[in-house]
Amino acid sequence: MKVAVIGASGVRGSKIVDELLARGHDVTGIVRHPEKLPAKPKLAAKKGDVSDQAGLAQLLTGHDAVVSAVRFAGSDAKTLIAAVKKASVKRYLVVGGAGSLEVKPGVKLIDTPEFPAAYKQEAAAGGVFLELLKGEKDLEWTFLSPSAMIGDGPRTGKFRLGGDQLLVGTDGKSFISNDDYAIALVDELEKPKHIRKRFTVGY
Repeated sequence: MKVAVIGASGVRGSKIVDELLARGHDVTGIVRHPEKLPAKPKLAAKKGDVSDQAGLAQLLTGHDAVVSAVRFAGSDAKTLIAAVKKASVKRYLVVGGAGSLEVKPGVKLIDTPEFPAAYKQEAAAGGVFLELLKGEKDLEWTFLSPSAMIGDGPRTGKFRLGGDQLLVGTDGKSFISNDDYAIALVDELEKPKHIRKRFTVGY
């Protein structure tokens, strides 16, 4: 497939780019500073601005799918969604957050007392993005929430998938490595099982 990754130089974006390339896909990495994107076969670096709807749409045109891996607090959901639609790309995968996942019926992770204040703005913006997507009938969107914690760790290929509830391991921790998150997202791209749905991944 020909896949555009918005935010390709970020922590999550770069892992997704590597996973896509490893599986033979052609990738367009859309970033603010293309010179910072390492040169790799089948990777085209393009300069893009998430606030420029028309310019973004032009860059996305001709792709089979778009992956959005940008910070929610630093971008506008409506602009991104409109750009994907204007580019006539149906498949849209969003690197989501864990804040909107439920820890128990009716209680989201962001609303628990232990949720770090430093992450609240980003988590809240991610929740808004998800709600906007839920009203979207034209795009075949998917929003992938990580576990409560996501970071460096092994690439195991062994993890669980869930829906709107936070996944917690037998060790009491809610964690997924960046590499395994990337696997789950590209798996979903290649074999869609969550069209117009949010899902989550964890150990």
